[in-house]
Amino acid sequence: MSRLIPVILAGGTGSRLWPLSRELFPKQFHALFSEVSLLQATLTRARLVSDEPPVIVCNEAHRFLVAEQCRALDLPWRKIILEPEGRNTAPAIALAALAIPGDAMMLVLPSDHLIKDEVEFARAVESATRAARSGGLVTFGVVPTHAETGYGYIQAPGAVENDACPVGSFVEKPDEQTAQNYCKSGDYFWNSGMFVLGAQVYLDEMLKLAPAMADTVARAYKDGTVDMDFFRPGKAFLDCPADSIDYAIMERTDKAQVVPVVFGWSDVGSWSAIWDASERDEDGNHLEGDVVSVATRGSYVLANDRLVGTIGVEDLVIVETTDAVLIASKDHVQQVKLLVDRLKADQREEYLSHREVFRPWGSYESVGQGERYQVKRIKVQPGEQLSLQMHHHRAEHWIVVRGTAEVTRGEDVFMLAENESTYIPLGVRHRLANPGKLPLELVEVQVGAYLGEDDIVRFEDNYGR
Repeated sequence: MSRLIPVILAGGTGSRLWPLSRELFPKQFHALFSEVSLLQATLTRARLVSDEPPVIVCNEAHRFLVAEQCRALDLPWRKIILEPEGRNTAPAIALAALAIPGDAMMLVLPSDHLIKDEVEFARAVESATRAARSGGLVTFGVVPTHAETGYGYIQAPGAVENDACPVGSFVEKPDEQTAQNYCKSGDYFWNSGMFVLGAQVYLDEMLKLAPAMADTVARAYKDGTVDMDFFRPGKAFLDCPADSIDYAIMERTDKAQVVPVVFGWSDVGSWSAIWDASERDEDGNHLEGDVVSVATRGSYVLANDRLVGTIGVEDLVIVETTDAVLIASKDHVQQVKLLVDRLKADQREEYLSHREVFRPWGSYESVGQGERYQVKRIKVQPGEQLSLQMHHHRAEHWIVVRGTAEVTRGEDVFMLAENESTYIPLGVRHRLANPGKLPLELVEVQVGAYLGEDDIVRFEDNYGR
């Protein structure tokens, strides 16, 4: 029997969940509903229905986050494919299809969705896989619980829960009245963006319906290279048309089928969706972190670093992080993306990253800056090391707060323990490493005329940067 291989799509930026989700650390890497991230929950869910290691498709900037979150669960992967630039879901799935045997089935799962009932999920996957093995291109249609205007819909008259049937049509996001009519009819389902597809069947349909895309992806895969744990498609991928699988394939094929499902699904696409999926108190509030509320109703309040107090408010979303605070009406949270677009246009760093920036070796956080100086807190994971590097415009002072540091400075290599420090002069090659079994934490004081992150000349690097 053909194998079922999970394909995890992990390339999104989750801009509608700003300020928690940032371009360099988007929502799929956050733990929103449990102790594990949405990506890790997706990987674990896939493991319930298939013993096959997954193919993961993500972008360049997130490659080490993906690998680290897989390792944290001790879950191996078949291949991590790095898109040089996002081209939407149809090409991403085609890359994955080329990476596995043609007779295998692909269970395509976005990495940032919530599914509460895993037993029902497994039952639905079994039904969809049977239909895909018979040649269908199968998607999952969620039985709507309310008139939602933020989702696309799938029309399938007479469809029965957990049984595959032909798709009537795909429908774009409706207005409120149309969404209500869809719910009443019983013939429309939320478009989940999840699929079970035969790898070769999918590639054959793409060749027939989107030949330019099929040819470009095939050339990009053929010219791809292996880089450490990752597979990089060739440059031809940049010329690939950018289309969703719905638009390029599913809306045009005669093989489209849908399995109606009820397993507590959400695409976690907005703060109102987060509120809807979260546990709430008797006043309809979800309060997380250091929050004190008085006469507050129907609100979502998340405090990450500071005390947040609310008085006499209703139906608000309040999200506090170290460098930004969002306050929005629940009815307007779909417009958060417009705010992020404005931050990006104004070249504000807050759209791109958090104050704590994660790197494959650990993280750094800016804790203070002024004219010609900047102070950072640096964390290095056990056994990891930064690149051998040099700066043209700044000198650095390092003070170890916790753990043990191995320092390379010019020709010298020496150890620093807690409360010990060293000085790295401008223009000197240097490297920081953690040879111990505990995390290394230090304070770095940069002094110089220019303190940008691009003032780095790398001579050796374990991470291919």
